Amino acid sequence: MKIEEGYMPFRGYKTYYRIVGERTPGKAPLLLIHGGPGSSHNYFELLDDYAETGRQLIMYDQVGCGKSSLPEDASVYVRETWREELVALREYLHLDEVHMLGQSWGGMLEMYYLTTLDPKGIKSVMIDGSPSSIKLWIAEQHRLIQYLSYEDREAIAEAERTGDFSGPKYLAANDRYMERYCWDDPTPDSPEPLRRPTNGKRASLIAEGPNEFTENGTISDFEVTDDLHKIHVPVLVTNGTDDLCTPLIAKTVYDHIPGAKWHLFANSRHLALLDQHDEFISVLDQWLNAND
Repeated sequence: MKIEEGYMPFRGYKTYYRIVGERTPGKAPLLLIHGGPGSSHNYFELLDDYAETGRQLIMYDQVGCGKSSLPEDASVYVRETWREELVALREYLHLDEVHMLGQSWGGMLEMYYLTTLDPKGIKSVMIDGSPSSIKLWIAEQHRLIQYLSYEDREAIAEAERTGDFSGPKYLAANDRYMERYCWDDPTPDSPEPLRRPTNGKRASLIAEGPNEFTENGTISDFEVTDDLHKIHVPVLVTNGTDDLCTPLIAKTVYDHIPGAKWHLFANSRHLALLDQHDEFISVLDQWLNAND
């Protein structure tokens, strides 16, 4: 299978992209938008085999992440930068007609892009595990924390009270919370792409904050729920039953987008592509083929 890698010049920086497979007439390519802010395209490599169906896949590392430039200038790490980069990438790679799949923050970026710019040529959008409101996200994370052990709840509450997120008890508690609702720390047995560094610590801290429930970064005021009615392309909302993106968060997005569809992955955490791999591919394939 053909894999092409390259860099797009962007604002004096460079954005890494990776293209898997060839374009097939009648099958618009699928642009994959990773989470974070501060993750990378790495986990999307678990989709590589799907390109054998004739669907070209395009993944990239947002500036500040992965193999892209990692600017030290904190002012770069705002939603406007990543929206502008998405616009530039579509132009640079001639993605006149495209399907989009955004996971976590990637889906937030899609919602922001679609509600503020009304872009043309979007065949369909998949919003995978993404909130339209950080306020709701924070409330739901605090609800999920209640299912942890008493010791872990106390350690997290203490860290939030003091603003010190470096203590061993907090770190262990946060690890257990992430394993329960997000994904496991990579081990030597994990797929190779998941063991690779994402290089996004700075982006994550500046844009999001120290963890999933203390959102005090540049996207902490993210709120597009009341603008979702402006989205008029086919949308599939997905999440898992055991996901950081709870069914309430996903339903809020689904409820506000006209004609949206929703798929709930049973027994899946924040990355159904990992936890329910075959079902994820099957749902994705049916959705894309129905909207070509």
